[in-house]
Amino acid sequence: MLYWFLKYWVIGPWLRVLFRPWVEGIDHVPAQGPAILASNHLSFSDSFFLPLMVRRPITFLAKSDYFTGRGIKGLLTKAFFAGVGQVPIDRSGGRASEAAIATATRILGQGSLLGIYPEGTRSPNGVLFRGKTGLARMALEARVPILPVAMIGTFEIQPPGVIKPRLRRVGIRIGPPLDFSRYDGLEDDRFILRSVTDEVMYELMTLSGQEYVDIYASRAKELIAAGSPVDARSTLPDRDD
Repeated sequence: MLYWFLKYWVIGPWLRVLFRPWVEGIDHVPAQGPAILASNHLSFSDSFFLPLMVRRPITFLAKSDYFTGRGIKGLLTKAFFAGVGQVPIDRSGGRASEAAIATATRILGQGSLLGIYPEGTRSPNGVLFRGKTGLARMALEARVPILPVAMIGTFEIQPPGVIKPRLRRVGIRIGPPLDFSRYDGLEDDRFILRSVTDEVMYELMTLSGQEYVDIYASRAKELIAAGSPVDARSTLPDRDD
């Protein structure tokens, strides 16, 4: 109930007036049945604009920090994310990754739309980075299509570290669903998982027009913090697998 209340009566109307969001390819989203919406991640506001423009509710896998804060702020944050249907996951890797995949498979098994950011975190500089293969595992285990989703302009209105968004128009491009049924039964093959993930990232690069750098965004943040430029023209260390 809170999801629909915020979307149509509280946050949604203001977002439509102030940012005039546009969307292309909305008809690619199935009217029913499970699917994964795999999006580039440029801004905190991505998780508001995408649900606003898609008719069906989207369940995002949210980092567990949003659900474990203390004090009044922590309680309010937890209540908000839980109320709008977001699910906490531990992103520390190992067994936590297996639990996240099991959670995603359960959500998709209920016929829902699952939203995920393959880069794992927001881009620190607006560049598109290497996708994590958990996305492919989820799609192959649940046997669902992946829809590539490109957020346009959200980095310009609210890059990481900026609290107050700048007022300008933003958009969303949704590509045709990608069918990976040819890989049924191969969800444990790491080469297949990498191939599927890279195909999705290529579609995101095409839809968004972003430069692509073949390292993880988390590694890019470390390099940027150390003063190294990170873009398609940079000389970077070997990619980390």
